[in-house]
Amino acid sequence: MLIACTHCNATNRVPDERLAQDPVCGRCGKALLDGSPVVLTDANFDAVTRKTELPVVVDFWAAWCGPCRMMAPQFEAAAKQLKGRALLAKVDSDANPRTAARFAIRSIPTLVMLQGGAEAKRLSGALQAAQIVGWVAPQRI
Repeated sequence: MLIACTHCNATNRVPDERLAQDPVCGRCGKALLDGSPVVLTDANFDAVTRKTELPVVVDFWAAWCGPCRMMAPQFEAAAKQLKGRALLAKVDSDANPRTAARFAIRSIPTLVMLQGGAEAKRLSGALQAAQIVGWVAPQRI
C-alpha cells in the first residue's frame, strides 16, 4: 500500500498488515497513519491525495462554522476508528480557497472521499463519529 507523507510528501510503501501499526515515513520519520486527522492545504493536497492508495476522507471546514466545530471531535474519533483503513484529513476552506473551489464546496462541513485523487462520493452536514465510519466503511474496508 502506498501512503504519502503529509509532512515531506515522500511516498512510502507500507505492507497491508502494518497499516494499523503506526508506520512512519522512511524519509522524515514522522507518523503516516497515527489515527489523527491530517491537515491538507492548497500546497500539499494533490501530493498526498494522489499518492495515497487508502481512501482519503477530507473534511472541508472553517473556523467560524459552528457545525464544523461541533463535528471536529467526532471526525477525530472516526479517524481513530478508521486507523489503517482510511486517511482522514481536514481542509480549512477559507485558508485554502483553490482546493475548496476545485471541489465546488458550497456548504460546510462537507466530507469528500477520494480514491487515487479522484472524488468517489461526498456528504454535507455535521455527522457523529459512527455515521462517518458507516459512510466510509463500504469503501475498501
